[in-house]
Amino acid sequence: MASKPRREVALISVPIDLGAGRRGVDMGPSALRIAGITQTVERLGYVVRESGTVPTGAFETTDPGAEEHARFLNEIADVAGRVAAVVASDLEKGYLPLILGGDHSLSIGTVAAVARHYRTEGGTVGLIWVDAHTDMNTPATTPSGNIHGMSLAVLMGHGHPRLLGVGGSRPAVAPENVTVLGARELDDGEKELVRRLGVRVITMSEIDERGIGSCMDEALERANRDTLGFHLSFDLDSLDPHAAPGVGTPVQGGLTYREAHLVCEKTARTQRLVSLDVVELNPVLDHRNHTARLAVGLVASALGRSIL
Repeated sequence: MASKPRREVALISVPIDLGAGRRGVDMGPSALRIAGITQTVERLGYVVRESGTVPTGAFETTDPGAEEHARFLNEIADVAGRVAAVVASDLEKGYLPLILGGDHSLSIGTVAAVARHYRTEGGTVGLIWVDAHTDMNTPATTPSGNIHGMSLAVLMGHGHPRLLGVGGSRPAVAPENVTVLGARELDDGEKELVRRLGVRVITMSEIDERGIGSCMDEALERANRDTLGFHLSFDLDSLDPHAAPGVGTPVQGGLTYREAHLVCEKTARTQRLVSLDVVELNPVLDHRNHTARLAVGLVASALGRSIL
């Protein structure tokens, strides 16, 4: 990897909420833009390349399909494919993709494209999944049928063939290079898959005991072990709802404001971040765009803004 971060960032909006169980996260990209994401990234010295908005089907007009355990399967797979194409194009141009969500199903396309790009360079990528949930359900285990709860399983090669096809014939990431950070709500089927694959899940209880710094150092070591860099997927529900009320699936007892910033600051210090997505911002549940402004600050920390 280069000794300094890329200086061109591609902004990509993905206003999808079909993978979620609650409406509203489709407005997340607009809220982030209103909160000043473009100007904030530019003030850090980056050139912002606008890649626009990936078209997505609307909840009211999209057929949920016959798969009750994978709702809106075809449209979500199509959106993931379109996201992957945009991300791949931006990577080929040397840009660092910054994807604004939207629900977490978009990461099926994001990480698949990043993995394919670096595979052509002879290597692999790691993944840090900051989330209150592990998103490791499959159609056989999901209690809801919501695909945003299946994204990480798909990226490691487990899930519906229609979704697995987005990434091609190989899983996007290897379990040994994956860490879920901040988990505090897992379904029984997810627990079984976590144990079977050996994915590292650092729960909030462990963060309470060890401290976020030590836990993030471990996640970074795994993500960078024999890889060419890593993708950071930041689900805003990883934060405590008192800090970030406007999220898709809030769960009490999450990361504090400062813990979340330290995760992002440590990301920047590695200079090995190859792509970033920010997901599950729900302006319907927010207060005066507070969570969007917080998210913009986290992106700035991940891209190198420091206190001193």
